[in-house]
Amino acid sequence: MPDPNGFLRYGRQLPARRPVPVRIRDYREVYPEASDQLVQEQATRCMDCGIPFCHEGCPLGNRIPDWNDLVRTGGWARAIESLHATNNFPEFTGRLCPAPCEGACVLGIGDDPVAIKQVEVEIINRAFANGYVTPQPPVSKSGKRVAVVGSGPAGLAAAQQLARAGHDVEVLERDDRIGGLMRYGIPDFKLEKEHIDRRMAQMSAEGVSFRTGVNVGIDVTAESLKNDYDAVVLAAGALAGRDAPETPGRGLKGVHLAMDHLVPANRVVAGLQDSTPIDAAGKSVVIIGGGDTAADCLGVAHRQGASEVFQLDIYPEPPSARVGDRDPWPTWPYVIRNYPAHEEGGVREFAVAVQEFVDNGEGRVSGVRIAEVEVTRVDGRRVLTVKPGSERVLPADLVLLAIGFEGTEQQPLLEQFGIARNPRGAIDADDTWQTAAEGVFVAGDMHRGASLIVWAIAEGRAAAAAVHSYLGAPGELPAPVGAAAHSLSI
Repeated sequence: MPDPNGFLRYGRQLPARRPVPVRIRDYREVYPEASDQLVQEQATRCMDCGIPFCHEGCPLGNRIPDWNDLVRTGGWARAIESLHATNNFPEFTGRLCPAPCEGACVLGIGDDPVAIKQVEVEIINRAFANGYVTPQPPVSKSGKRVAVVGSGPAGLAAAQQLARAGHDVEVLERDDRIGGLMRYGIPDFKLEKEHIDRRMAQMSAEGVSFRTGVNVGIDVTAESLKNDYDAVVLAAGALAGRDAPETPGRGLKGVHLAMDHLVPANRVVAGLQDSTPIDAAGKSVVIIGGGDTAADCLGVAHRQGASEVFQLDIYPEPPSARVGDRDPWPTWPYVIRNYPAHEEGGVREFAVAVQEFVDNGEGRVSGVRIAEVEVTRVDGRRVLTVKPGSERVLPADLVLLAIGFEGTEQQPLLEQFGIARNPRGAIDADDTWQTAAEGVFVAGDMHRGASLIVWAIAEGRAAAAAVHSYLGAPGELPAPVGAAAHSLSI
């Protein structure tokens, strides 16, 4: 049983981040590995509630109290078994997920929640270090072939589940390396790419084959997929970036979508190219957006040597703690999200909207005209009201639009399969994760729109279970648990 006084004896504590002056000189991860004592103390804070709401908060249904107690007692090998039972890639979620499980933690009602995410990542760190993560090849082969389009977390989760069930799985990726958005969209200071590479090695040993540089729909047609495979899983993400075409000056040089900045920057870090065409060095940078992608741009701009950085958010500054009458526990709290990049420098502006990108007279941006705004909802639509006399101009040599994604990209493959995007830019599926095309399934952001990495893995696992059932193969595939399982009966 858990320590009934653990949360009384220990407060919430995370390992100290690497010092700012040191870490902005490289792209290594911000957090060093925590000591066993710190992790075990944090795991001891878990109360093993009679009704553990953290389960419901996690789309994967992770068995959080179980592996917390195993860590508390030093059972690291059994802890990773419990964690892997529901999550294929805790090294990804432990670094990239915003931890909705912590928002639902019962201890969070009157205290700081358990540091669930930190315990999770330390379990997998030690599992790899101690050799607990080994290939799990299938006992027998089904003779069925499955193509997985896209190698982000949803595609990789589906591929691993299906390969372990005995199917021949091939992952097709448009980029030159596996990983999807995790590879080139997420900076190394949040996720060093060795974590992707060692999972690829494990999956290869389990029978998954990878093909990169394949633009499915052009290099490989839908007809080829139908002929060569017994089922197809679409997991190509939601990479269509949201733009601001109606904002005056959008066409000026120096105004870019966030991914146009992050991708080449990550390729430089990986040693795949010598320089980036969009470099913040010595520039005044304005980042528009208040989420994860904006914070990623902020951290990269610091490391590239920006002279100053402004980050703009259209919404007012959120409170530092949950406001009970507006978003009571266990709902996801509306609080300010402070990322490590924010302590590295820059100025955050809240409740402001861009009115114009200012031309320097030569077709290049020189500033951003902003105004204070009030955001209201009218019939479900967002309405902005500009405060008179509040306009001012921020200097800007580089502007990055990090205002979200509009769904999956329109691509020839969808037309070839006869699949249409819905009004949200996503792909609809029935209760068995199958699209309008027979034998073609969808999972992850391509299905639900841009979302959390934990949802991508959950949907990848659920879609894999649906494909396994569709193929009528012998044996059982572990059923998905958590929120993703609500859409699937097997």
